[in-house]
Amino acid sequence: MRLTFTLIMLLLSAPAWPTTILVMGDSISAAYGLAEKDGWVQLAENELSTRHPEDVTFVNASISGDTTSGGLARLPDALDRFQPDLVVIELGGNDGLRGYSLKQMRENLTAMVETSEAAGADVLILGMQIPSNYGTAYTRRFAEIFQKVAGKTEAALVPFFLEPIALKREFFQADGVHPTAEAQPLLLQHVLPAFLDILKIPANENASGNDVDADSKSQLESESTQ
Repeated sequence: MRLTFTLIMLLLSAPAWPTTILVMGDSISAAYGLAEKDGWVQLAENELSTRHPEDVTFVNASISGDTTSGGLARLPDALDRFQPDLVVIELGGNDGLRGYSLKQMRENLTAMVETSEAAGADVLILGMQIPSNYGTAYTRRFAEIFQKVAGKTEAALVPFFLEPIALKREFFQADGVHPTAEAQPLLLQHVLPAFLDILKIPANENASGNDVDADSKSQLESESTQ
C-alpha cells in the first residue's frame, strides 16, 4: 500500500512533457497579409501556453497557395523533423477554388491523416467550404469530404473553420478571401474547444486575457456591424 501511494505521488509530481503542434495549412493559417504575431496560429500558441502545465509549441508549416497534394508531399519530412504530438490539417480550400479532383483531394487528406497517426500524432482537421457559384453539387461534395475523412480515420474535425466570420464581409481583407487581424481571435475561439479536448485541458483552466468569452465575442461582432 505504501509503495502504491509513493508511485502515485511520483506520477502526480512528474512534469508533463512539452507538446508540439504542427500546422499544415495554406494562406489562412500562414497569416497572409498580416503580421505573424496576429495570426490565429500564434494566438493559439499564446493561449494554450497559459493553460498547459508545460510548454506548447506550434510549428507553423503553412504555405500560401498550398493544396492537399503539396501538404501530403511535405508532411513526411515535417513529421520526421518536428515529431509533433498533434497535426492540424487546414488544407483543401485551394483544391476547391481551383476545381481540382475531389476524389484526389479526399485521398490526399486521408493519406495525411493516416501518415500522421502512424507517426504517433493526433490529428485535427479544419474543414472549409467554397462559394456556391461553383455549383451546388460540387460545393456540397467538397464540404462532405472533410466529414468523410474524419469519419474514416480517428481525426478530430472542425467542419467549417471560417464559420464565425464567413458571412461578415468586414472580417475579410480587400481581396474578400483572407481574414483580417480582427477576425483571428474569433477563429481561435472557434477551434479552441477542439484543442482543449485533444490535449485534455479543462476549458476553464488558466484562461488568459486572450480568451474571448461569449459576451465579448458577441459585443465584438455587434460593434463590427455598426
